Amino acid sequence: MPTIELALTCRCVEGGVNANMVKWFKTYLAPKFAEKMKAEGKNVTAKLVEFGGSDEALKEQYALDLKVGKGYDVFAFDGFWVPEFVAGGLLKPLDEIAGPEVKQWEGWGHISPGLQQILGYQGKLYGIASGTDVREIFYRKDLFAKAGIAEPWQPKSWAELLDTARKIKKALPDVTPLQLNAGTAMGEATTMQGYFMALLGAGIHMYDFEKGKWIAKSPAIADALNFYKTVYVDEKLGDARLQLLKDGRNQSFARFRDGKIAMLVEGDWFWRSVIATGEWKIPNRNEVVSFAKMPAKEPKKGYKGQDFVTISGGTGFVINPNTKYPKEAWALLSFMFSKEPLMAFQELEPRIRVRDDVPVIGDPVMTEMAKQLLGLTTVRPMLPEYPKISAEAQLLTERVVSGEMTPEKAMEAYAKAVTALVGPDKVIELK
Repeated sequence: MPTIELALTCRCVEGGVNANMVKWFKTYLAPKFAEKMKAEGKNVTAKLVEFGGSDEALKEQYALDLKVGKGYDVFAFDGFWVPEFVAGGLLKPLDEIAGPEVKQWEGWGHISPGLQQILGYQGKLYGIASGTDVREIFYRKDLFAKAGIAEPWQPKSWAELLDTARKIKKALPDVTPLQLNAGTAMGEATTMQGYFMALLGAGIHMYDFEKGKWIAKSPAIADALNFYKTVYVDEKLGDARLQLLKDGRNQSFARFRDGKIAMLVEGDWFWRSVIATGEWKIPNRNEVVSFAKMPAKEPKKGYKGQDFVTISGGTGFVINPNTKYPKEAWALLSFMFSKEPLMAFQELEPRIRVRDDVPVIGDPVMTEMAKQLLGLTTVRPMLPEYPKISAEAQLLTERVVSGEMTPEKAMEAYAKAVTALVGPDKVIELK
């Protein structure tokens, strides 16, 4: 019987980004999957194709491959890409690709409907999510100690956050106090880790879910942009140049590692992967790094009247509709997200998984993040136009932090762009 070799790809590199994924695949997943297939009388193996570029570059590669009927059998996928790819005819539901056995998978019973939809759209499932996440402020405890800032630290307003940044700037002039992602170069990381965290803190979402409209103008948008202006332009509490460089986000990781950035707003991936393994690893991470919740502008003034804000995304894996081996590809995907393989992954990288029978293990910090932040979280609009609106939000922040436009002019330009993208009937302006 000839051997079938499945190819799986993700943004992962041995010794680099998402190094734990590579280790899990090579040491556990591939050999265990081959054993399982052999026990079922099949010669099926899986190989990993590592990709070290940006999320945006990976997305572009997927689109190019799928449009010409090419690509790897199974690939990592960000949940917010799903509506756009479905609308473009590039993805198909799992059961259309692999057949009725998809719906019979035992795993669905351990994944809530909401978390199933991380890689879903309009009620159909296009993949399985690895997990969800939350966003917070990571800070260097050693730098705080040098600056005389007491711990545990938890700002209750933007004023308190900015006051901390000012104290660090005064005490440690060679350290950048605060990194809040901005600009187009950082792509979706700007929208999720930067703009959304400021916007939610100012009291609104990018989208009005009840009215089904995009918010084009609002005093809250102006507040968020003025917060950026204070940090990057007026008081230089952040490094504006870093926001404009192609590798600025990676440079921010390196500078945090080296003790040159004191506070960095990121997703929990930063804790469990970026500074836990690979080139940006901080060997004594648990001793020198801690986290705080992102405060609203003022208490009770955040999104939904919250004191603190966060937002969650989610990534996972989908099956290429062009695969020559749909049944085997589903066998690989469903095995990846069975309990035992995920528990093995948890030992390498504890995180918030989608299965209710796979707890966070061995990492009290991740457990605490989930406990403190999951109840406060929201999500991006799962709409095909979201990626284009997100790109406009990135440009919005870039115009402000670069000094190209005032917050007011940047918001005017954003409102025009969003209206042109979705039509005047799908936008609202808040007073």
